[in-house]
Amino acid sequence: MATRCPKCGKKPMMANKRTLLRGNYNPTNRYKKLPNLQWAMVDGKRLRLCTSCIKALTK
Repeated sequence: MATRCPKCGKKPMMANKRTLLRGNYNPTNRYKKLPNLQWAMVDGKRLRLCTSCIKALTK
């Protein structure tokens, strides 16, 4: 299953979690932030679009 929006090209990005403990930031692992993809019907085709593209299509 695709993790990229076919309309705008939004894709997963890496992010850091910062944990504060006693005034210092601890080293933490990087994690992947996924785009909010939802199934939507566009021109009779069922696509997984990000929510910002679905919102733009309804206007």
